[in-house]
Amino acid sequence: MSPVPPPLPAIILDPIVRLALTEDLGRAGDLTTDGTISPETKMSVVIAARQPGVIAGLDAAAYALHLIDPAMRLSIEKPDGSAIVPGDVIGRLDGTARSILTAERTMLNFIGRLSGVATLTRKFVETVAHTDAHIVCTRKTTPGHRALEKRAVRCGGGTAHRYGLDDAILIKDNHIAACGSIAEAMTRAKAYAGHLRMIEIEVDTLDQLEEALKFTPHAVLLDNMDTDMLRRAVAMIGGRVTAEASGGVNISTVAAIAETGVDFISVGALTHSAPNLDVGLDVV
Repeated sequence: MSPVPPPLPAIILDPIVRLALTEDLGRAGDLTTDGTISPETKMSVVIAARQPGVIAGLDAAAYALHLIDPAMRLSIEKPDGSAIVPGDVIGRLDGTARSILTAERTMLNFIGRLSGVATLTRKFVETVAHTDAHIVCTRKTTPGHRALEKRAVRCGGGTAHRYGLDDAILIKDNHIAACGSIAEAMTRAKAYAGHLRMIEIEVDTLDQLEEALKFTPHAVLLDNMDTDMLRRAVAMIGGRVTAEASGGVNISTVAAIAETGVDFISVGALTHSAPNLDVGLDVV
């Protein structure tokens, strides 16, 4: 299982969290809190789990609190990557009631969404734990939240495929169609890539795989192959390049896919279909 990553740096968190708070506060701020709570009021609260799962997103939540009130701190009791059960205290807040109430929903939104991603990832990772396959996420992320969601996948024990179009070359079916052939696409990519750029190519038949292997890509993406074809593909590859399975993977099929011997399994559902994990803020 991948180690839990450190918090995202402020330069990445700031525009994402600032946008979320601006969306909530609008043009006039928190009318309810400002109209009912005196500036002197203090309160103590806990962020508590309502469901079992895996925590992620505390870096974004803490940053939201910091932007509302730099004097406030989130005291974390269950750090990102922790398994939780209902009733567990994830973190504590003591201080100005106005600051806590204004930051509450944005903080919980980040924790709930990202913990949902981490929780679903952990389920996939545990399902293939008896194999050597690794679970990876894709670029099917919420626009603007990719860094957060990919970190949440890592909190759940998975890892990332590409972070964007700029960190590796992945030749897909439409690139091949536009180039005219696998041979032409691979020849152009290898001439362009330089020595530090990884090249992966998507194939969906064994004939395509055979042609692609002649050009020694770093990895092949075995797309929408059934388990019998995946086993044959892994045998053809023979460990010469990295084998990644993709396409229609779900929690019911992932174990059988992993048992074919592939190195990685990419799962778009980790980020595009993870249900929110229920967490709440309780006064103590």
